[in-house]
Amino acid sequence: MAQNYGSKRIVVGAHYGLRDWLSQRVTAALMALFTLALIVQVLLPGEMGYDKWAGIFSTQWMKVLTFIVIIALAIHAWVGVRDIWMDYVKPVAVRLVLQVFTLAWLVGCAGWSIQVLWRL
Repeated sequence: MAQNYGSKRIVVGAHYGLRDWLSQRVTAALMALFTLALIVQVLLPGEMGYDKWAGIFSTQWMKVLTFIVIIALAIHAWVGVRDIWMDYVKPVAVRLVLQVFTLAWLVGCAGWSIQVLWRL
């Protein structure tokens, strides 16, 4: 009969860390590609001003792509800030309030971006 020495490790939320790690990498890659595409459009010949900037975001595909990147940014920020709250804020009530505030702030920013993007 086998003997168990020491305490057994209790694992909760299987693959939870992998999902967060992967979402951070995928959203970062998406934001990097979007940034490069935007830099290329900005560096195209012509004077940089409001007309050129508004022209970049005037097409529907660019608005949708920008909004997807804003959602990716919100997910990226949520994973990072949530991990900070979980690692460094020990009182559960304070951590919960901070997490709810962070989530509300990110959803509000995403909603505001819809208004800004489709008002151009």
